[in-house]
Amino acid sequence: MSVYTLRSFEYWLVVYRRVWRGTIVSSVLNPVLYLTALGVGLGKLVNRNGSGLGVPYLDYVAPGILASTAMLIAAFESSYPVMGAIRWTRTFFAQLATPLRVRDSIVGHQLYVCTRVATAALLYLVVLAGFGAIHSWLAVFAFPSAILLGLAFSLPVTAMAAWLERDEGFNALFRFGVTPMFLFSGTFFPVTRLPHSFRELAYVTPTWHGVVLMRSLTLGDATFWWSLGHAAYLAAWAAAGFALALRTFTRRLVT
Repeated sequence: MSVYTLRSFEYWLVVYRRVWRGTIVSSVLNPVLYLTALGVGLGKLVNRNGSGLGVPYLDYVAPGILASTAMLIAAFESSYPVMGAIRWTRTFFAQLATPLRVRDSIVGHQLYVCTRVATAALLYLVVLAGFGAIHSWLAVFAFPSAILLGLAFSLPVTAMAAWLERDEGFNALFRFGVTPMFLFSGTFFPVTRLPHSFRELAYVTPTWHGVVLMRSLTLGDATFWWSLGHAAYLAAWAAAGFALALRTFTRRLVT
């Protein structure tokens, strides 16, 4: 990692220092409220009537919300902020007027996204422990898993942000992509209860792999090869997104 990458990372941290108070609700408070309402409130009703999940509903839904939080933070921080830095504030153009390269700008921003996801994930894991929803020391690996899931979203969305001409494309992304994955990728109920076609679609989403991975880690029933497979799938999304981001950034900023 070059010193120029760290300079790009430093820029995003300075920007975030001015607005961090506004992200507390979305990053921390909203997931905690979800966990309280669904895991504790609705969970009592689900457990009373028999959920068929094999574990209390709180323990089932908590890691799913952790994964969804990582997805939502990464997707948002890589959409409008990236487009804004290209089209409105032209921050990336200013960076490339210095010794920074396209790769430095992308990686610096991704380090910032990782920091945002990591902070929220760490706080959320503490909350999960307080609710008694962690049942294994393997839960420590849910922390890097959340960061990996964040990269699986942030890098493709970053590439998309550099490719789009207008910000209306993000409306379609969140409405038809992020929101359905939040609702139907195993966060709140097993995808096996979906119709067959929707179930097969859920299996290819990075959200489902992240949810299953983190749930198995917090419940303590993770196996090495299955966990490695989920992590490899998320890493493949991140790698493909990085390659696309290099291409779209170069086309938009250099050529």
